[in-house]
Amino acid sequence: MIKILIVEDERPISELLRLTLTGEGYHCECAYDGGTAADMIERGNFDLALLDIMLPVADGYELLDYVKLCGIPAIFITAKTGVSDRVRGLRAGAEDYISKPFEIDELTARVETVLRRYGKSVDIISFGDIKIDARSHIVTKAGVEVALTAKEFDLLIYLYNNKNKALYRSQIYARVWGSDFLGDSRTVDLHVQRLRRKLSLEGALVSVYKIGYRLDVKE
Repeated sequence: MIKILIVEDERPISELLRLTLTGEGYHCECAYDGGTAADMIERGNFDLALLDIMLPVADGYELLDYVKLCGIPAIFITAKTGVSDRVRGLRAGAEDYISKPFEIDELTARVETVLRRYGKSVDIISFGDIKIDARSHIVTKAGVEVALTAKEFDLLIYLYNNKNKALYRSQIYARVWGSDFLGDSRTVDLHVQRLRRKLSLEGALVSVYKIGYRLDVKE
């Protein structure tokens, strides 16, 4: 399982990050100051670090130097929103720079991107008799390959990454189609219907009244 270190001294934000990423299937550990984080990095084997900049004991820039020495990619998540701050963070070696407040969907997408860049993303996803090879974009059901369009594949991945959670159509549209929801749900509905039919997901990919859809996956 992919391990993520969250270094954030504001505990509500730290808990939000932890709950969000745990829900995406990652193992998360939290530190609330730079000194504790450095100790945890030395003891643990993390795949990614999310770093605030303004931290007690050692700030994010100091911690970034240590993280890089250990070969761990890092994303800054900080209230320092100026262009000069962003440039400094990226030049210091951060893989990405996210300003507070942030959108949850954007955060998870950026985490996925950095992990994929380092070859640490989960390539094979299985639930029930369905297997998804994220690298080759091959989906099989009971060992038989099922042909999906690019958007159907992206939709399936997004639903799985948010399994057992009710998702608004607007959320789904923004994440899968990458643009603002225009109020027309037919695109989302059509793709959901096609996924249900192709993968026999009638009992698992359920409609949620006045919201959208939920993919039920038994752990």
